[in-house]
Amino acid sequence: MLAITDHDTLEGIPEARNYIAQNQLPIELLNGIEFSTLWSNKDIHIVGLNIDVECEALHALIEKQKAHRVGRAELIAHRLSKHLKVDPLPEVKAIAGDAPVTRAHFAKWLVDNGHAKTMQLVFKKFLTRDKPGYVPPQWCSMKDAVDAIHAAGGVAVLAHPGRYDLTAKWQKRLINAFVEAGGDAMEVAQPQQSQQERRNLADYAIQYNLLASQGSDFHYPTPWMELGRNLWLPSGVTPVWESMPQFASDTEEL
Repeated sequence: MLAITDHDTLEGIPEARNYIAQNQLPIELLNGIEFSTLWSNKDIHIVGLNIDVECEALHALIEKQKAHRVGRAELIAHRLSKHLKVDPLPEVKAIAGDAPVTRAHFAKWLVDNGHAKTMQLVFKKFLTRDKPGYVPPQWCSMKDAVDAIHAAGGVAVLAHPGRYDLTAKWQKRLINAFVEAGGDAMEVAQPQQSQQERRNLADYAIQYNLLASQGSDFHYPTPWMELGRNLWLPSGVTPVWESMPQFASDTEEL
């Protein structure tokens, strides 16, 4: 089972379905999307799984998010060009292709052009608060994203809650706010994650009565990120796919 959850776009899903069919791959593809949201001045990601890709409410939010993303990309490019004396936007757009331009595309451009050695370092050096390429996000609320996902018949998942640089206290506040917004599940398993962190997230899922999901947070091939690897779920959680009628009896991992 595989879910494609690109940021603010559904365009990769038909391409993936065609590739799977043409190559007769034994993969069950789940329709998905990922929305950037704003909570307590933090950029929080909400994944939608098992969605109806024709839902009008979903498309309305996608278009709103895309407009924000275009404006943000232009501002990031303007600030980086002032700092680096070169306009990165044309090459960043080429990296993104048909997909919406994200900070990850700027990060890849910065690494490719020798401004930092790794994606992690480039974010810290250029794209976080008080750095040359930082632009405050203007995303929708968590509730807006959850409501659109539910309108599309999907499951709303709090993405990679361990990667927002939050203390345990604030992490619990985030999860509680997500539950209050109507969220259904949270990512418990991600690659390159300690067993203790995974166990802690599993315990939060149990405590807040949330389904447990897995996610590679895979944007493109890198030496330190493998798609679908090391994503086992700890004991005691309820896998997110058990809420989906077509996969209720499927014991395979996402």
